[in-house]
Amino acid sequence: MSDLSKIHPMYRFSLKAFSIVFQKAVERAAPNESLRERVANLIDSITFSVYQYTARGLFECDKLTYLAQLTFQILLMNREVNAAELDFLLRSPVQTGTTSPVEFLSDQAWGAIKVLSSMEEFCNLDRDIEGSAKSWKKFVESECPEKEKLPQEWKNKTALQHLCVMRAMRPDRMTYAMQNFVEEKLGSKYVVGRALDFATSFEESGPATPMFFILSPGVDPLKDVESQGKKLGYTFNNRNFHNVSLGQGQEVVAEAALDFAAKKGHWVILQNIHLVAKWLRTLEKKLEEHSKNSHPEFRVFMSAEPAPSPEGHIIPQGILENSIKITSEPPTGMHANLHKALDNFTQDTLEMCSRETEFKSILFALCYFHAVVAERRKFGPQGWNCSYPFNTGDLTISVNVLYNFLEANAQVPYDDLRYLFGEIMYGGHITDNWDRRLCRTYLREFIRPEMLEGELSLAPGFPLPGNMDYNGYHQYIDAELPPESPYLYGLHPNAEIGFLTQTSEKLFHTVLELQPRDSQAGDGAGATREDKIKALLEEILERVTDEFNIPELMAKVEERTPYIVVALQECGQMNILTREIQRSLRELELGLKGELTMTSHMENLQNALYFDMVPESWARRAYPSTAGLAAWFLDLLNRIKELEAWTSDFTMPSTVWLTGFFNPQSFLTAVMQSTARKNEWPLDQMALQCDVTKKNREEFRSPPRVGVYVHGLFMEGARWDTQAGIITEAKLKDLTPPMPVMFIKAIPADKQDCCSVYCCPVYKTSQRGPTYVWTFNLKTKENPSKWVMAGVALLLQI
Repeated sequence: MSDLSKIHPMYRFSLKAFSIVFQKAVERAAPNESLRERVANLIDSITFSVYQYTARGLFECDKLTYLAQLTFQILLMNREVNAAELDFLLRSPVQTGTTSPVEFLSDQAWGAIKVLSSMEEFCNLDRDIEGSAKSWKKFVESECPEKEKLPQEWKNKTALQHLCVMRAMRPDRMTYAMQNFVEEKLGSKYVVGRALDFATSFEESGPATPMFFILSPGVDPLKDVESQGKKLGYTFNNRNFHNVSLGQGQEVVAEAALDFAAKKGHWVILQNIHLVAKWLRTLEKKLEEHSKNSHPEFRVFMSAEPAPSPEGHIIPQGILENSIKITSEPPTGMHANLHKALDNFTQDTLEMCSRETEFKSILFALCYFHAVVAERRKFGPQGWNCSYPFNTGDLTISVNVLYNFLEANAQVPYDDLRYLFGEIMYGGHITDNWDRRLCRTYLREFIRPEMLEGELSLAPGFPLPGNMDYNGYHQYIDAELPPESPYLYGLHPNAEIGFLTQTSEKLFHTVLELQPRDSQAGDGAGATREDKIKALLEEILERVTDEFNIPELMAKVEERTPYIVVALQECGQMNILTREIQRSLRELELGLKGELTMTSHMENLQNALYFDMVPESWARRAYPSTAGLAAWFLDLLNRIKELEAWTSDFTMPSTVWLTGFFNPQSFLTAVMQSTARKNEWPLDQMALQCDVTKKNREEFRSPPRVGVYVHGLFMEGARWDTQAGIITEAKLKDLTPPMPVMFIKAIPADKQDCCSVYCCPVYKTSQRGPTYVWTFNLKTKENPSKWVMAGVALLLQI
């Protein structure tokens, strides 16, 4: 429980609170004559009570992390798991440079299988997959492999070994597999997912134990407090229920309310305490003061939003530790969100406009739009580049605007409405231009004249309903809305695979960081922590190359062309990075030998090496990357090799690896500068034209006469049809197919082909957002809006 604060600073639990939960669990445990049975009952009652107490104060996304950690620690304590297998599960190491011999596994998955096969329990797994490819293919491609047995003699493997194989082959199903594992080891009551009702949690509160609500956008947990108060006779009208909303200089009122309520045994609600940072220490003292000798019926309820980052966290530890913490989160999924959007209105709303059909149609389309934009964020950067706080106020104000405009105009002003909704009401939150384009595109698709002719579908298989009453719309959603899938948002099913894979990566990474520092030492896990760090440190120092000698390189060149300037800048950037790698590792080496005092920077470097993370001081001097340290370092060596080849004689490579640059924009700008100088064209009136060739890099022997060939790009959200030369639907499970070589040349901006093209953003990594590089116009036969909603982009690394 104490370790959970590493995940989120709101997760604080005191030993005092733990003791109360522990005592109550002991009282609740079923009696038994047999000592062994009685002890089992006690352990079961204590474990489950502590789990319930902790879980209600965790966000949904962290509950499985906590459960996984709890399960692994219990199994390690009982010596029921092999530490080496657990280490593989949490780290998922990959043998680099391997090529998968079977088409149903990626090179990455095969690299993990090779590491697994080197362990005694998985000996010959790689050979067996090649030899019995058919049955393994069936397992890998099944919809829910976590419910299937492994093929052949592998079917008798333990639950943890099954997880290890799944982790290598189907990382996207690991959250489901972990739930099954917890259910098998601890029991189904841990994973049923029913939240404790408020009344049960309330029973545990008291004058010394306030209740603390951790707020989420779009949720009002105080309704629960009010209804519980009503049952017990505490209401505003009875004057024994005080509600203070902080943030407008209400601190004095709050203090007076606390003092008065503590004497009289009243209830006090303090809303949004995060808005009064300076007053929180006073509040902490007040609560401490009233925890003793107050009226036994005195209760305090507080609410606060979590800080966006750990650095911004301000709620005092004392308040958090002594409170019963409860998180309440908005519903998930399109079904719940669409009902919730519609719940903001009533039958009276639907009848208020004189142009009933138009008003109802656009109102329902707005509810769908609201549900889409709110729920799309779960798909990460492929959903939205940035996270936005869209709220019900945006929806209700948009409907008021709709009413006013329909009453005032003879024709439905579609353009004006879309502009107001997309650029002002919802667009007011949006800071990224590509996200603004997405918002506009949704509104163009959902709100247009065809909606009144019954010819508009909000999603495949979900036509816009006709004229109905309020309950009719709710029933229509229940009856007609297809089951939850990325299609409801205009995305490809691969978007869900990507989002599930990242969720599971985060889960295991967090659990790895929560492991006790000494648990990996011995116990069959091989070398100690320090040995592993030393070996890795020596390997990196040995393989990282010397700095580029820039004065020597400059002496080689006669004319500093735009391309040569880029090459020299890149060498300079690379020197800064390799210098820091060598400096920090040598310093740590001396620290480990005891010749230097260990500093916090050295500690952080040590942890990063152990957890396969890129150290912070290296990442700051490098290029954006989502890779672990092992893959990142290999990539770094490739970048150095590429630079060495280019600077050996400064001739342009036949095709350029665009990924290899710290600053790919500068290289693409150099393409324009070269052409501009040659033709004496003004640089600010030029653009890049991108033609996708039908060849791979090996087929090119020399660079083009004008422009450049580039390789190393991947498409996310769709794929490139090489034969037809257009963007097309992605293949299932192929998340980021590589692009053929692309021919980039500079042309006057007014000569750009804007017909049947999708303006495709290029990003350095799948994090998108700030890693934006350029826009390439790609040919499409489909309406470009399809690719906008599918979140199609080109990535330089995957």
